[in-house]
Amino acid sequence: MIPLEVKCYSGYRGEETPRSMTIHGKEIRVKKLIDSWLAPDHRYFKFTGSDHGTYIIRHDSQNNTWELTFYKEPPLVQ
Repeated sequence: MIPLEVKCYSGYRGEETPRSMTIHGKEIRVKKLIDSWLAPDHRYFKFTGSDHGTYIIRHDSQNNTWELTFYKEPPLVQ
């Protein structure tokens, strides 16, 4: 897993939702949140990034750490 720096927005219920992440010094904005779900120890977010890639990141709320768990390159434009 790859550690990330993630900037979030806290909604009116106090739940954090990612707005952007920095990976290897490059900032990628969350263009479209596709899904989010809870697991016993983590919270997951699937989104399309500003680079058109698809990402799944997870947040460990006990350690307050974020990790990249999945990445799919954007489709080639023909």
